[in-house]
Amino acid sequence: MTTAAGAKWSRHLFLTLFSLLMLYPVIWWVGASLKKTEELSLPTLWPSKPMWENYSNGWRFSGEYTFTHFFANTLLMELGNVVGGVLTAAIVAYGFGRLNFKLRGFWFSILLLTMMLPGQVTVVPQYILFNKLSLVDSYVPLVLPHFFGGGAFFIFLLVQFIRGIPRDLDEAAKIDGASVYGIFLRIVFPLIKPALITVAIFTFIWSWDDFFAQVLYLSSVDKFTVGLALRMFIDQFDIQWGQLLAMSLLSVMPSVVLFFLAQKHFVEGIATTGLKG
Repeated sequence: MTTAAGAKWSRHLFLTLFSLLMLYPVIWWVGASLKKTEELSLPTLWPSKPMWENYSNGWRFSGEYTFTHFFANTLLMELGNVVGGVLTAAIVAYGFGRLNFKLRGFWFSILLLTMMLPGQVTVVPQYILFNKLSLVDSYVPLVLPHFFGGGAFFIFLLVQFIRGIPRDLDEAAKIDGASVYGIFLRIVFPLIKPALITVAIFTFIWSWDDFFAQVLYLSSVDKFTVGLALRMFIDQFDIQWGQLLAMSLLSVMPSVVLFFLAQKHFVEGIATTGLKG
């Protein structure tokens, strides 16, 4: 074996062992979801008698609602978040990336400064606003903010991507009679597809995991998301940890599936952002 081949196999061996180390918590998680509560303290990865019923019992742990209801609630909310976040972030980014208007640099700097503003600063005034509008205990406070730009980070990401698109395409479209809106819809929007998919994935995962906002605005069980439903396990007198771990494992599946389905576009969107065409 040559030195180069030996070094290659050594790297592969190291990466394989490191991957197994990183996957150990997930493997333990899967095994623990199939254990009885009293078996969780045992130093074993897999139970001697897997309790597959943890998944079926956990799915219907509440007599009135099952996790089908909670997943439907969460996915409905996510649909609004993703659509609103992607569309409005693209529109705002197009304005900063392609249009010339007074104080454009100043307002873009203000936008970037909001990225350094802790989210906790806006929690109280935002809650007071939605409470005065009688929108608390609804999905509106969780979805509506995504229809106002989607977030400074996403706008910045799309602006950098749009700046990488040659302006010659815009000039050619203008010669053909395209308006500002036509250039956006027919030229820019299709070309920033990888970046839009990146925004969609981040929006989905971050809002799916935003337990704080969900517990702040939702109080009716029929409106609970998956995260709040998992919290209900802790409220039981006799906590069924196996069922809780089983449902928490299923709760991360939508994010994992979405990432792997869009992985190619996600990597492309991150890798090419900011590159000049």
